[in-house]
Amino acid sequence: MEGSEAAKRCYSRKEVCRLLGIRPRQLKAWENQGLIRVSTTFDFSDLIALRTLLSLKSSGISPRRIRESLEAMRDRIREVADPLKELKVFTDGRRIGVQVGGRRMEPVTGQLLIDFESDYLKKLLSLPEPSAGKQAGEKKRKEAETWFARGLELEQTGAPIEQAIEAYKNAIEADPASVGALVNLGTIFFHKRKWKEAEKYYRQAIEHHPEYALAHFNLGNLFDERGEWEQAREHYQRAVELDPRYADAHYNLALLYRNLGQTLLAVKHWQIYLNLDPGSEWAAIARREVEALRRSALISRSGGE
Repeated sequence: MEGSEAAKRCYSRKEVCRLLGIRPRQLKAWENQGLIRVSTTFDFSDLIALRTLLSLKSSGISPRRIRESLEAMRDRIREVADPLKELKVFTDGRRIGVQVGGRRMEPVTGQLLIDFESDYLKKLLSLPEPSAGKQAGEKKRKEAETWFARGLELEQTGAPIEQAIEAYKNAIEADPASVGALVNLGTIFFHKRKWKEAEKYYRQAIEHHPEYALAHFNLGNLFDERGEWEQAREHYQRAVELDPRYADAHYNLALLYRNLGQTLLAVKHWQIYLNLDPGSEWAAIARREVEALRRSALISRSGGE
């Protein structure tokens, strides 16, 4: 009961500064920058928003980038009035992301990001069956599976990322075709924005398992991040060819085609996404994107007549 009452109480500016360990001028700066409302008192949800801002600031994210990302969130997810209070906003140290309905998105570009939420882990664990030749090294394969499971555990419990990297590398040493370890190493380096290392591990995963849709999707995300659109398109397309029900791959492919000005292809893949995932929070965004593209096409045809 006491916890419930504490959550409902109002906090003065002085109390907020004490609880967060910030100076009054920092609170004033966030107000001046339009990141929070100007007020003499704050409630518990305000504290959550302020803690998020403090985390972003501690990671070196500038107020301008925070403001741009918040504006993009409001524009893309119109049901949300205050992203800092209503959504899980996070940073990997270099960029801002938002988590909605088990998926992570980069708010400015709209790209769905790699994550262990949603069906990512299920896709990761649905690995291709080893060939007869690979089954010969059963002992080594079991050792690799043990190290892979250890790496997963370390990541999910928030252990230092270096420990997870070591576990995945041990898995690969035991079995160079340990595709789960290869993909997860690629994803760790992707989040670190170490593109060469991430690409190396994703390509090794594809080399050992060319028909593994998740590895193609992740590599597509990497090229998308680097602005290498044709290579991104190639791997997203391969992912949906291998797994036609891969909703996130259709979503990112639609976004890529939209950015390339290929309206019909963008609409096609957003429609497929809507058929696969009609009830998610992301479906509302996809519907708005489709409607905007259709209006734009109508306006263009009207102007040309």
